[in-house]
Amino acid sequence: MSEPVILLTNDDGIRSPGLWAAAEALDPLGFVDVVAPREQSSGAGRSLPAHSDGKIDLEEVTVNGKPWTVHAVGGTPAQAVLHGILEISSRKPDLVVSGINYGLNVGTGVTISGTVGAALEASASGIPSLAVSLDTEDKYHLSHAPHIDFSTAAYFTNYFGKLILEKTMPEDVKVLKVEIPADATPETPWKITRLSPVRYYKVLPPERESFDDETRIGYQVADDWDEAPPDSDIYAVHIDKVVSVTPLSLDLTSRIELDQLEKILKS
Repeated sequence: MSEPVILLTNDDGIRSPGLWAAAEALDPLGFVDVVAPREQSSGAGRSLPAHSDGKIDLEEVTVNGKPWTVHAVGGTPAQAVLHGILEISSRKPDLVVSGINYGLNVGTGVTISGTVGAALEASASGIPSLAVSLDTEDKYHLSHAPHIDFSTAAYFTNYFGKLILEKTMPEDVKVLKVEIPADATPETPWKITRLSPVRYYKVLPPERESFDDETRIGYQVADDWDEAPPDSDIYAVHIDKVVSVTPLSLDLTSRIELDQLEKILKS
């Protein structure tokens, strides 16, 4: 039987130390195709913007002492996944891994995340997917800070990647979203969680004097993050201090009984 094919991407770009920590961790599990955005692409969600150039640059890197040819894509994480599936991988991947991300992707903001967006895009193509993020200070979210220790996150990337390859997930589990506390070790317990209904990061108005000024919408940790329920991803990472594992589905349909909504709208 041929070894598994694993497609690895991220949203921090091809230069991210988190990506290469994941590559080293996944190497023992199968053949790893690295297909990542050429540029920093945090916050890209699952977008497929028309202005992306789609150019693919081949680069040579060394992973675990072996030469690898990797691919830097002019596009978003979701686009990188599609290029990987459609024209780079030798066959349909058995697993897609997105990460390891600088910073958590928790609560109601996960659809903003390029890390999660890439995994969702892969799952829409019928490929089991894993999205991994490490809690870091906000000031490092758009960086490639070399001092961040990704070793524990890499351990769990290997751990859950191996489980997904070996086991059949329930039908509605399309992505496993894994969040690693900043001070976690390989011995840190993990628990299955839900997405918190609380927004972890609140958005901030741009700081500028004129609409002509170039700027961006800011964010910071929300004041009410600690109102997250005990079974949620936020609570697991920040209160229980354990690794959060959240099963995600592509079905965004509200959990209301549909006939109940119909009665409300027709009344």
